[in-house]
Amino acid sequence: MLKFYRRSLVILTVRLAVTLALSMLLMIGGVAVPLASAQQGPINFNLRTTDGGQISAEMLRGDVVVLAFSPSSLPLSRALLPGVQELADKYRDRNVRIYWVSTDSNSPNSKNYATDAQLRAFAEKYGLKVGVLRDPEGVLFKQVGADQLPALVILDREGNVSGAPIGGLDPRGKLIDKLAPRLNPLL
Repeated sequence: MLKFYRRSLVILTVRLAVTLALSMLLMIGGVAVPLASAQQGPINFNLRTTDGGQISAEMLRGDVVVLAFSPSSLPLSRALLPGVQELADKYRDRNVRIYWVSTDSNSPNSKNYATDAQLRAFAEKYGLKVGVLRDPEGVLFKQVGADQLPALVILDREGNVSGAPIGGLDPRGKLIDKLAPRLNPLL
């Protein structure tokens, strides 16, 4: 029996070492990692905007949609937002809707709490003019299969997740160059 436990421990140790090595390699290289999509078929959601409105999946059908998930508390968000706006400017006349989806909590007791006014001010500070949606419980974030922040998700005209969510993205590069090969075929 002891032999079985030792063997299991060795297998677990090797798996952990390989996982850690790959994680470090990806972090050092700043590589964007496609994540597995959690749901097949059209995504259904209804998110509140920071100005009191609502955006639903049904309202977006017929357009290609880019959802950029991140909290305002994440330093990479500061670098992500200008790229999101640049993407919105480039695709403005091509039926592509782009949203920043804040994953900040709406509970004052949470560490990553942010009011709607704070999120609007954050977006304005970093030049973001696209709609700001709230997903404080991470329901949509999980539904689309994302599991790390920041994450970018593309929905096709029918509301399906197009390709795997892109997580672990280093937003300091040109976001347009990274997303255009996936967006253009959908238009």
